[in-house]
Amino acid sequence: MINPERSSGHLQGEFSVFLIGMRVNRLWKFHKWVPVISAMTRMIKELRTTPDAGLLSYEMWLGRTTLMVQYWRSSAQLLAYAKNQDAAHYPAWRAFNQSLGTNGDVGIWHETYLIHPGAFEAIYVNMPAFGLGRAGELLPATGSRATAASRLDAAIIKQEVD
Repeated sequence: MINPERSSGHLQGEFSVFLIGMRVNRLWKFHKWVPVISAMTRMIKELRTTPDAGLLSYEMWLGRTTLMVQYWRSSAQLLAYAKNQDAAHYPAWRAFNQSLGTNGDVGIWHETYLIHPGAFEAIYVNMPAFGLGRAGELLPATGSRATAASRLDAAIIKQEVD
């Protein structure tokens, strides 16, 4: 459902943003990159049915280079999932290393960010619940949430300006 109001995404406390993706370097080797996509699909399905794992929400864009943005309750939960030998990630990671390793057929990447309260801002207009607004909650972008500067913690902004 499209929300025509100016809204700000908000999430209480610290949280982690995890960017992950892959790049198909050799398009004709579909037998190499299809299993990587399938593994990610299995992991997301597992995480959606296990809310205690810590994944709050995600968005995904497909192409030769894929991008998935994931919002996690904590980086500790993200790392625990990655190391859990009974979860879908661990065998997928092992299979990737055995099948592809560093042969250049498929690239994978990820970046992890630990977000502190007051160190983020988000705005949405004419959008369905998306990104941080879907992971947390959408609040009216009025008063202390009316501008990007006011959505960011004033102490952090002052530190960057000085």
